[in-house]
Amino acid sequence: MALSSHPWAEKLPLLYDHLWARLIQGVGDRHTPARHPTLVTVSENGMPQARTVVLRGADKQAATLAIYTDIHSEKVNALSATPVAALHVWDAGEQLQIRIKANVTILTGESVSEQWQRLPEHTRSAYSSSPAPGEPIADSLAYTKTPDKSAFAVLWLDIQAIEALHLGQCHRRAAFKRTDNWAGQWLVP
Repeated sequence: MALSSHPWAEKLPLLYDHLWARLIQGVGDRHTPARHPTLVTVSENGMPQARTVVLRGADKQAATLAIYTDIHSEKVNALSATPVAALHVWDAGEQLQIRIKANVTILTGESVSEQWQRLPEHTRSAYSSSPAPGEPIADSLAYTKTPDKSAFAVLWLDIQAIEALHLGQCHRRAAFKRTDNWAGQWLVP
């Protein structure tokens, strides 16, 4: 078996640890691929909806992730109807694709006060009571956003499964599931 330039991809526990290291790094480092994953939800009419989000929290022990959003966004409507999502990260430097399946809880109000307080003032304007994201406007800049704490929500992703695909010299694919305590299973790439 050929050795890869990425030894973390050769053993399930090392790969699992590496996935989490990349996710955790994405929370604090805006220049890493995990900082801006793609979140996929199911719209109210059953269609998949994908968008880039900012990863704001990652807890390996609890197997949870956090994403901030405006309560008026389409993703909140979709998650209210169908509280599951997928998250996708492509890390070109590591030749690593991370796919995550999660149950999602929408947190608002006092339960997210601490996160709101930590947001810089300029970032708070992304969470506004009016106009709602996606609302039609007459001109590209015909809107103003006033920070509104009641419009701030945290999407709490309770991870159920993580799949990794490493495209090194020898391709490797593995799945890790909450149901087997993240032991991992190799899969055909």
